[in-house]
Amino acid sequence: MDSLLLLGSVSKPCWRLSFSASAKLSTATRGNHVPIRFANSSAWSTQERRYFGQLQGHLINHHITIDAEKSSFYRRADKKGLVNATSEPPFASEPESYNPNNFWRSMQSATDAFYRFSRPHTVIGTALSILSVSLLAIERLSDLSPLFFTGLLEAIVAALFMNIYIVGLNQLFDVEIDKVNKPYLPLASGEYSIGTGILIVAAFAVMSFWLGWLVGSGPLLWALSISFILGTAYSINLPLLRWKRFALVAAMCILAVRAVIVQLAFFLHIQTFVYRRPAILTRPLIFATAFMSFFSVVIALFKDIPDIEGDAIFGIRSFTVRLGQKRVFWICVYLLEMAYGVAVLVGAASPSPWSKLVTVLGHVVLASILWLNAKSVDLTNKTAITSFYMFIWKLFYAEYLLIPLVR
Repeated sequence: MDSLLLLGSVSKPCWRLSFSASAKLSTATRGNHVPIRFANSSAWSTQERRYFGQLQGHLINHHITIDAEKSSFYRRADKKGLVNATSEPPFASEPESYNPNNFWRSMQSATDAFYRFSRPHTVIGTALSILSVSLLAIERLSDLSPLFFTGLLEAIVAALFMNIYIVGLNQLFDVEIDKVNKPYLPLASGEYSIGTGILIVAAFAVMSFWLGWLVGSGPLLWALSISFILGTAYSINLPLLRWKRFALVAAMCILAVRAVIVQLAFFLHIQTFVYRRPAILTRPLIFATAFMSFFSVVIALFKDIPDIEGDAIFGIRSFTVRLGQKRVFWICVYLLEMAYGVAVLVGAASPSPWSKLVTVLGHVVLASILWLNAKSVDLTNKTAITSFYMFIWKLFYAEYLLIPLVR
């Protein structure tokens, strides 16, 4: 039956108990006590207690128990003295419905974790550098063809896959250090397990080489292979490896990849593989390689300044640990200012008036911005130092916007 109605007919007052259809009894529940709750009985009169006792005995015969002290029912007396006890079904629960917001929150959380794992400032730097040096191979407007953009896209995607492998591998072997220096990274924070990190790193290394093999470009495969070897040797903790422990060797690894491999290999990928032209070293390419050598040394030195605490604890003998934050900070600033000075001289010697104007003015502006920002940095504040390190990367991006204009 759809509902159960029990009436206790006595002289005033009378009791009425109603159940919803969702609380009906079945033969499967007989022999079990189904709890029914009333309002607190401490406020009841003597006569009400007697009626309640009679009703309780009657309900027990129907295998129902009553907890008068912990009730979710309510009583209401009307003018005729009728007291109603109405139940909300405490033992029937609705299944939790699907909430699309939970799905999107999970997706956003996963995307954010991978974003931090991929070290986005390095991803942006890699993409911009490849675009910039590829444009150096452009000799006329007709070179900006679908063939160029296809070759460029293949190179960028393969390089970004390798970039994620390298930064991910570094995090796998720096978990304990990152808990001190960069606790927001997914492996250090526990958002990613070591197994998850290994899976991501291995997958991106395989995808990078697989794409390079599909493209079939010699310079591209050369760039991926050397980056893989140096990136692995830099981080992996094996005998004679983990070169990041040695300041000079670590700086040379970063210089080799950022300054030499990126400039030469990706220029040759466009020049020889895409355009099928002979390999040549142009004036803008030589300038880009020399300038980025300075910049890569600065990045290699500066990246350790905010990390001095963790590096010192775990025996990483960086220049910052050995020389101190302030000294290394100003070495980096002076090196960059020297590089900007050379860039101004190169721009002034350009036979192209528009190239001369843009490169001279552009490097003077960047040098001035660097100096003004450097003077305002609080070297006792790790947040301020980290912020300035990100500013160095912005200067790195800006330089790659100027390099294609050097003629």
